[in-house]
Amino acid sequence: MRIAYILADPGIGIFGTKGASVHAQEMIRAFRALGHEVTVYCTKRGNKAGRPETEFVPEDLQDLPIFTVSVAGAKGAAERELAVMRAASRMAALAAEEGCELIYERYSLFSDAGVQAKQQLHARGITVPLVVEVNAPLAQEQRAHRSLHHEQLAQQITTEVFSCATVLSCVSEAVAAWAAQEAGASQDSATAQPRVVVTPNGVNTERFRPAAGGNSAFTVGFVGTLKPWHGTEILLQAFAAASAAAATETAHDDGERSPARPWQLEIVGDGPLREDLTALAAELGIRDRVVFHGAVPPQDVPQVMGRFDVATAPYPVPSDTQQHYFSPLKAYEYMAAGLPVVASEVGELPHLLSSEGPADQAAGLTVEPSNVNALADALRELAADAPRRQRLGRNARAAVVAHHSWRARAADVLGQAGVPVSDTPSTWPAGETLPTENSAPLNRKVMRV
Repeated sequence: MRIAYILADPGIGIFGTKGASVHAQEMIRAFRALGHEVTVYCTKRGNKAGRPETEFVPEDLQDLPIFTVSVAGAKGAAERELAVMRAASRMAALAAEEGCELIYERYSLFSDAGVQAKQQLHARGITVPLVVEVNAPLAQEQRAHRSLHHEQLAQQITTEVFSCATVLSCVSEAVAAWAAQEAGASQDSATAQPRVVVTPNGVNTERFRPAAGGNSAFTVGFVGTLKPWHGTEILLQAFAAASAAAATETAHDDGERSPARPWQLEIVGDGPLREDLTALAAELGIRDRVVFHGAVPPQDVPQVMGRFDVATAPYPVPSDTQQHYFSPLKAYEYMAAGLPVVASEVGELPHLLSSEGPADQAAGLTVEPSNVNALADALRELAADAPRRQRLGRNARAAVVAHHSWRARAADVLGQAGVPVSDTPSTWPAGETLPTENSAPLNRKVMRV
């Protein structure tokens, strides 16, 4: 089957370093592994439009057919919003011209490319399903963290896209509830309701594997963009407190004492808080023990993560009821790497880590969000108990291999859209190698329009 994958968000490059770029690449890999051909329509390839040095193209996706429709040149945020609409129309025309049997669009503000492509194909007598992947209530995010100039237009386009979709594939229950409400806003008895399903993030369990380690320091790790809602300032404070308390020695199970391993914090990712966090680390007296890796190409993240003893997701207290509607990609990757996870008690994390279930099945610890002392205590507990870390890491790895592969996610979504997938496994058997090439050769074209 031929799938048109549409990514109209001007902030996401298909081969960039953001989590959204990783999500897009992994879904495309999964579709191809299931035997389908994928053509991508996007606004840019890398982190910056027209800058090949910001593109990080994995070897197995080098033959991916890509059409890029740039929104560069818009002066100001308001004009940029309208430029996205124009780019979406061009993407739709290209997708309809190329032809496809299914349209898969990542929901982006001001884009109705999938709807337009579906309508253009329908006018030629071709009926295709439209799957819209919904990761967040974007208008609310834009208002809270950036700027939104054409708000009414954004709302109208969102309602149209959601109501015309065959399937709304939502990253969490909270997003699904919001999307269903938005889709229902324009429904009437003559219009079919979209199917709203929850499709959490997943992980490539072949790309992320447990590592032998070998770092001499007890290493606490974080992967993600450095933005306020990720709680990295809380992590710095907790690390400072925990490492100070464990600075001299640690206890063995038999009561003897020996010099403690030095502590190190490694932060993988970049963002607007980078300078503030660097200054905070210096203020806390830990700057020499904090490594800021900056943005790391997705293919290199597993190697860096292999240095961690414990991985963290220190989300703060939600600022309002709409927060923590997301599905943390980092948590699945930590788990696939066989790492014990310390995370805030928000969203799906307590359930994912099974911290409320039997202790011998837990994959990590959860703590009260924004509670520096609670996070510090959890880090100290795990630093002092290597067998517990190993047990949590084994449980984490087993859970994602059994239930959370990207291929399982892709198969579920296609099944909801009416694509036969009954002959494919819903999970990856342990030890099975993930296919990276489709059985049929793909057209090796890369187009910029």
